[in-house]
Amino acid sequence: MSISVKLEAFDGPLDLLLHLIDKNKVNIFDIPIAEITEQYLEYINASSEADMDIRSEFLVMAATLLDIKAKMLLPRQVDEEGEEIDPRAELVEKLLEYKMYKYISYDLKDRYIDGSQVLYKESTVPQEILDYEEPVDLEQLLDGVTLTGLNNLFKSLIKRQAGRVDPVRSKFGTIEKEEFSVEEKTIFIEAYIKEHDTCMFTDLLTDGAGKTEIIVSFLVVLEMIKSGKVKVKQTELFDDIFLIRV
Repeated sequence: MSISVKLEAFDGPLDLLLHLIDKNKVNIFDIPIAEITEQYLEYINASSEADMDIRSEFLVMAATLLDIKAKMLLPRQVDEEGEEIDPRAELVEKLLEYKMYKYISYDLKDRYIDGSQVLYKESTVPQEILDYEEPVDLEQLLDGVTLTGLNNLFKSLIKRQAGRVDPVRSKFGTIEKEEFSVEEKTIFIEAYIKEHDTCMFTDLLTDGAGKTEIIVSFLVVLEMIKSGKVKVKQTELFDDIFLIRV
């Protein structure tokens, strides 16, 4: 059976074989090798391709088809498991692999075309609007903060600091009282919050901080809340308090 093949450019011998298989509507796993080889040779003879490098690729495939055709005429060989070896198996595997990559290339091409239709517009928002910061509403900032809540938080911090003290080692030597001024602690806390933006109240305390440092730090934080420099947040009662830079 012969088939008229339009003389068009193919990407290679595998592309031509897939074209012939689709034209004949045959099962790629059961290729009629004699029929396909005949049509393949008709195309080679009718082709006017002058490039010897390209033409040699098609001739190599023609030789492979003739070799498979000859093996089909001989008694089938068997493998170690006693199953017949199909001379077409290697060719079918190459065709399936080529077909997979071919359709993937179509998909990538469609994505490239779709992507070329997407336009990007740079932001034209004035810098003054981008730099705008909403004024701090002190009443809203302190909404829900009560003296009872602050007192409970203060007590929980005192208990937490007391739990950090080693009951044995704390009795070794003489413990000297450390003095903390509001001014020095204010400079330290403002610098720390400016650097970290968000922190916990306990981060502002040194290891083994005493009552004096906790009280001074607490007063500084209250003053910063009042002046609108920080916002406070507490997820659960008696949990550590989060400080957020405004």
